[in-house]
Amino acid sequence: MARNFSPRGRIQKREQQDLDLFSGVKSLESKHKINVMPGQHAVRRSKLSDYGKQLRAKQLIKRYYGVLERQFRNYFGKAFQAKGSTGENLLIMLERRLDNVVYRLGLAKTRREARQLVSHKAVMVNGIKTNIPSFQVSVGDVIAVTEKAKNQLRIKESIELAKQRTDVEWLDADFTKFEGTVKALPTRDQLPAEFNEQLVVELYSK
Repeated sequence: MARNFSPRGRIQKREQQDLDLFSGVKSLESKHKINVMPGQHAVRRSKLSDYGKQLRAKQLIKRYYGVLERQFRNYFGKAFQAKGSTGENLLIMLERRLDNVVYRLGLAKTRREARQLVSHKAVMVNGIKTNIPSFQVSVGDVIAVTEKAKNQLRIKESIELAKQRTDVEWLDADFTKFEGTVKALPTRDQLPAEFNEQLVVELYSK
């Protein structure tokens, strides 16, 4: 499985957005300020061209969900072929990734940690171990951690943190059972408002 090992603080500063890359156990340190570019002598971002804006819009979404370029292109191709808005289809497919859902349910502190749990076969979908982070969940699916994984301290810590967060509308988490159910598919208004998927569509339509 291809993975991105880039420093999380650098990625977040590059996008000038909170990408949920940190656990929340510790507050972001001053070196992770997101209003300056990465580097020893960081400078503020200069004005971007139209192409630059399109590229940044793509990078923001790609890095938010932790997918690589080839994966992202594949998602865009599927989104383009599906009925409806290509941009919205793209975001919903990314949001339905199993690793993202594990994170949204509060079973992992970050998407990176969620991806690791899935890859290590610590997650089940409808009672079956599933080790594919890109697996697309469907309405009615029950996502849970295995009995063995319930003893992991990091998962218990994740749940305690999740109890302090706002519930995700399209998911129903049951922390006592270390599981959650997909109540409905996500809609655009339930996804990050800072995403500009139309710019991504324009970028790939050239």
